[in-house]
Amino acid sequence: MSLATKSTPVVAPTTAGGLPRRRLGFALAGAASTLMLTGASAPSPFYPELEQRLGIGAIGVTIAFAIYAVALLLALLTVGSISDHLGRRPVIAVGFVLLAVGVLMLWRADSGGVLYLARVVQGLASGALISTLSATIADFAPPARPQNATLLNTLAPMGGLALGTVVAGVLLQTVADPATWTFVPLAVAYLLIAALVFTVPETSPRERGWMAALRPRASVPTAARRLFGVSVPIVLAGWATGGLFFSLGPSIVHAELGVNSELGAALVVGVLPASGAVAAFVLYRRRPIVPAVYGAVALAAGTAIMLLALVLGSLPVYVVAVVVAGTGFGTAFMGTIGSLVPLTTPHERAELFAALYIVSYLSFGIPAVVAGLLTSAVGLHVTVLLYGTVVALAAGVASVLRARTGTVTAAA
Repeated sequence: MSLATKSTPVVAPTTAGGLPRRRLGFALAGAASTLMLTGASAPSPFYPELEQRLGIGAIGVTIAFAIYAVALLLALLTVGSISDHLGRRPVIAVGFVLLAVGVLMLWRADSGGVLYLARVVQGLASGALISTLSATIADFAPPARPQNATLLNTLAPMGGLALGTVVAGVLLQTVADPATWTFVPLAVAYLLIAALVFTVPETSPRERGWMAALRPRASVPTAARRLFGVSVPIVLAGWATGGLFFSLGPSIVHAELGVNSELGAALVVGVLPASGAVAAFVLYRRRPIVPAVYGAVALAAGTAIMLLALVLGSLPVYVVAVVVAGTGFGTAFMGTIGSLVPLTTPHERAELFAALYIVSYLSFGIPAVVAGLLTSAVGLHVTVLLYGTVVALAAGVASVLRARTGTVTAAA
């Protein structure tokens, strides 16, 4: 990991407007983060229909999943920390305009090429936004209750992932033109956020040398590096679990458990982030090590229960597995954020979140793509058993490693 050298701020952040405007900024950043992840998960229920209509096959769906993650990672490596230099508001505004373009392209996609280009645009915009919005939430957190930022930075993505999957599934079952009802309202909401962001204070001073920030790198502030390294196994286990359920979950409930409804499949997948949000709310006042270690244990247990559900062919057992793993998905990430953010200054936060999300999306995307390729070679059942076994073991090891660093985390 490298540490970028920062120049002296040349423009002070705009803080006029007092507490009400800062509260508005906190709420707006949380809503924006939720809606961004809503758009990220909303295409998933449409993939079976797109596969048939566009003639792209199962490998085409895998490409659409992978290309989003690749574009997002590319953006994180280049512009992920640029809001530390240019300010949060302009990056958020441009990012949401691009997101609106991406979802409108998804709405009108009539070929595999347009679908892939739409996912690239969406991934690039999300990569620029995800670290910026996380940093903005931390910037606007009440000074007396900094844990509120940790909670919102956990609840917003969990809620967005659940909302996008479930709402798209409902629309697929209930309206004649579900793509229009899904993607057009999202585009309108994104353009509204791009305008509203200028009504809240700027929280990051503008600095010289922003072009140097575009050099591809993964950087962690010096004070957070030790704990970041300790936390990586937890992040790997959590997002690899999410990748398993989000990429293969619909196929599992259709092919392995006999659920033939798009809505039913969406609801089962949506349970993962929904249960994560509930668990995060329950544990957010605890020391960060508590949700971190609990999360890793729950990830291991939930994935193990999923393997049992597949062996038994039991949908109820599978739902229990998704709930248990979901509580770990939410709390493991929350514990990691809660440990790391206090070790950084405001002008290092986008940098930190960029590095954190690079690890997250590598863990989310690469194993899922490998699993998609394996499915073609050895079949879904064997692939999920192999994937689940690896994830369960990794999460178990991560829980032990994190628990053994409790004194370090407490000090942080």
